[in-house]
Amino acid sequence: MNKKLKSSLIAVLTALAIFLSPLAATDASAANITSSQLSAEAKKYIGIKYRSAGTTTKGFDCSGYVQYVYKNLGVKLPRTSSSMYATGSAVKKNNLLPGDLVFFNTSGKGVSHVGIYIGQGKFIHSSSSKGVSIAKINDPYYWGKRYIGAKRVTNVALGE
Repeated sequence: MNKKLKSSLIAVLTALAIFLSPLAATDASAANITSSQLSAEAKKYIGIKYRSAGTTTKGFDCSGYVQYVYKNLGVKLPRTSSSMYATGSAVKKNNLLPGDLVFFNTSGKGVSHVGIYIGQGKFIHSSSSKGVSIAKINDPYYWGKRYIGAKRVTNVALGE
């Protein structure tokens, strides 16, 4: 390989490594999370009340709750549901795995709610009416009609 081609290739690979490093750090930090650990961490907060802009156990809004759970598992996520929707890779509803983030339009203006898929057609979230609770993703009366999509933001190993 000639010198000019080699230096160009090194420059491209370096730029690519710098560009992708935040993604790699997120995946690497979550490599040892299992679906059981994720579920246990998420369920610890069931019953905590909803609080607008809440990010602590004194009260959570939806994205504050999701961010808190993942932070405790070593994964950094953006603060808002819409910014979370801009991360990760898209997942079809029939391919959801525990740990995927699920998004809903509850305001009529695009992404406005986020939860964590926990399997068996259920997700855990902080809602203004019930606080941290579990709901059915296909609930025909509310959530099923408002589902927008899902993102995989980290790899969660199935099992214990």
